[in-house]
Amino acid sequence: MNDRHFSLFDRLITQFDQALHTVCGPTPAPGRVSPAAGKNDISLTASERELAGRLMRINHVGEICAQALYQGQAVSAQLPDVREKMEQAAQEENDHLAWTGERIRELDSHASYLNPLWYAGSFAIGAVAGAIGDRWSLGFVAETEKQVVAHLNEHLQRLPETDEKSRAILEQMRDDEGRHATVAIESGGAALPEPIRQCMRYASKIMVRTAYWI
Repeated sequence: MNDRHFSLFDRLITQFDQALHTVCGPTPAPGRVSPAAGKNDISLTASERELAGRLMRINHVGEICAQALYQGQAVSAQLPDVREKMEQAAQEENDHLAWTGERIRELDSHASYLNPLWYAGSFAIGAVAGAIGDRWSLGFVAETEKQVVAHLNEHLQRLPETDEKSRAILEQMRDDEGRHATVAIESGGAALPEPIRQCMRYASKIMVRTAYWI
C-alpha cells in the first residue's frame, strides 16, 4: 500500500521505527553489491588504517544524516510525488550506510557515538524544510548533495593511495549523490539563498570535525 493513504501520525510512527533501525539496529542489507567487493585489500600501516577509519566514520555519519533528512522531508512533503522522491533517495542512501558501516568494521574502527544526536537534528531540519514547501525542500536536497560531493572529493584526496576498498566506495557514493542533486533540481528545486548555504557549510564542518574524533 502506498503511504499516501496513511495519516501524518501513521507516517511519524513509521519514521520512528526507521530511526530506531538506522541508529540502533544492525547494518542494513544493501540493495547493491558494495563497490569494494573484489578490490585488493592491501595491508595498511597503523596510521593509514586509523586515518581511513576516521574518514569512513565521517562518511557513515553523513549517511545517518542523509537518512534522517530524507525521512524528515518525506513526513512533511506536501505533494505525494515529492514524498516518493524523498523516500526513494533515502532507500538509495541506505546502500551507502551499509557500505560505510561494513568498511568501518573492516578497518577496526567504530561508528560515531553521537549518531542518535546526528539523526535527531537532521530529521528535524528535513521536516522543517519539507513543511516550508516542496520547491525549497528539493532545493535543500540539491544543495546538500552538492556539498556532499565536494566533501567526498576532499576525502578521496586524503585517503591512503593503497586503500582501494574505501576509495571505490567513496567514488560510487560521489556519483550517486551527484545524481540526487540533479534529480532534485530537475524536479523543481529552488536555489537557496547564499546565507542559508553558508550556514549549511558551517554546520557540516562542525559535524565533520566532531565525527573525526567521536
